[in-house]
Amino acid sequence: MGPQQRPDHRPVSARDPAQGRLIVLTALLFVSYLCVALSLPVVPLFVAGDLGMGNVWAGLGVGSAFLATILSRGFAGTVSDRRGAKRAVGRGLAFYVAGGLVSMAAGPLSFSPWAAFSVLVAGRLLIGVGESLVGVGVVAWGIGIVGPQRSGRVLALIGAALYGAFAAGGPLGLALLDRFGFSGVMTVSALLPALGLLAIRRMEGIPAHPDAERPPFRSVLGRIWRQGAIVSLQGIGFAAIGAFFSLHFVREGWPHAGLGLTAFGLGFVLVRFALGHLPDRFGGLRVAMGSLGVEAVGQALLWTAGDPVTALAGAFLTGLGCSLVFPAMGREVVHLVEPPLRGTALGAFAAFQDVAYGLTGPLAGLLADRVGYGGVFLLGSAAAVLGFLTTVQLLRARPVVKTSPT
Repeated sequence: MGPQQRPDHRPVSARDPAQGRLIVLTALLFVSYLCVALSLPVVPLFVAGDLGMGNVWAGLGVGSAFLATILSRGFAGTVSDRRGAKRAVGRGLAFYVAGGLVSMAAGPLSFSPWAAFSVLVAGRLLIGVGESLVGVGVVAWGIGIVGPQRSGRVLALIGAALYGAFAAGGPLGLALLDRFGFSGVMTVSALLPALGLLAIRRMEGIPAHPDAERPPFRSVLGRIWRQGAIVSLQGIGFAAIGAFFSLHFVREGWPHAGLGLTAFGLGFVLVRFALGHLPDRFGGLRVAMGSLGVEAVGQALLWTAGDPVTALAGAFLTGLGCSLVFPAMGREVVHLVEPPLRGTALGAFAAFQDVAYGLTGPLAGLLADRVGYGGVFLLGSAAAVLGFLTTVQLLRARPVVKTSPT
C-alpha cells in the first residue's frame, strides 16, 4: 500500500457528524469496558485470598482472559472484515455479558477452591473472547467513521476510553467487593455491557468487505510482527500493575491498594487526550521510542519504591509511557495493509499485546514467589528498555524520506 497522498493532522471539529459518532462510540466503549476493569484488581484478591491459592494461580486467573483474547484475535478480525465492525462489537458485548454471569457463579463455590477457580476461568475465557471482538470491532468502526488519515487519533481516543475504564474500574471494583462481595462485582460487570448492546442497536455501522481476496493470516502477520513485538514489550509493565499492584500494597501494609490502576489510568488518559495527535504528526516510531523510555523509568520507580506515594508515582509514570505506544504502532500497521484487511491486521497486531497480558500474570507470579513483587516491576522496566531498543533499530532501518516544511 502506497504512502498517504494527503495526510491531515488538523483537529476534527466536535460539530463534524463523523466526530460525533466517534465520541458516542468511545463513550459506549468506556461503559462496556468497565466489565473488564472492575474485575482486574478483584480477581487476584479473590483467588489468593478467598480461595487461598498462590500467586501463580492469581496471575493465571487474571491472565486467562488475555490468553483467550490472543486465540480469538484472528476470528475477531475476520468477523469485523467480513460481517462488519458493528456485528463484531455486538457479538463481543454478548460474550462480556455471558462471561460476567459465569464468573459470578464462582463466588458461591468458594468453599471448594478448585471448583470455584475452574468456573472463574471459564468466565474469564468468555470475557477474553468478548474483549477480542469488541477491541477489533471498535477500532475498525472508528477508523471507518473518520478515515485512515486519522487512525492514530482514533486509536488514541479509543485507548483513552479503555484505560479511563481501568482508572475508574480499579477503586470501583474494590468498593463493590467490600460492599457486595465477589459475585456482586461480577453481576455489575455483566450489566454494563448489556447496556452497550442496547446502545449500539440504532448506531450506523460501516461497510463490510465480504468478497475481498484475503492472503493467509501468516502473511498478514509477517507484515506487522515487528510493530506487534514492540507493543508486546510495552504491555508487560501494565500487566504487572494489573496483576500484582494490589497484592504488593497488601503485602507491604500500605493503604489505597486500588489506586494503582487509577494512577496508571490517569497518566494514560492524560497523554491520550493531550498528545494523541502526535503519532499522526511525527510518525509512530519516534513517538513510541520516547514513550517506552518513560515507561521504563516508571517501572524502575515501582521496583525501588519504599512507600506508597513513590509506588503510585511509578504507576502514573508507567501510564504516561504506555499511553501512545499502541496507537503509534497501530498507525504504522494501518498503513501497511489494504482496507479489506484492516480488521485482520489490527486483530493480529493486538494479539501481540494480549500475549504480554496473558503470559505476564503466571510468569511474573513465579518470579514474585522467588524475589518478591518488586522483581515483577524490574521485569517490566527491562521489557520497556528492550522495546525502546527495538524501536530505535526500526527507525534506523527506515529509508529517509525528505518532506517539505509545513
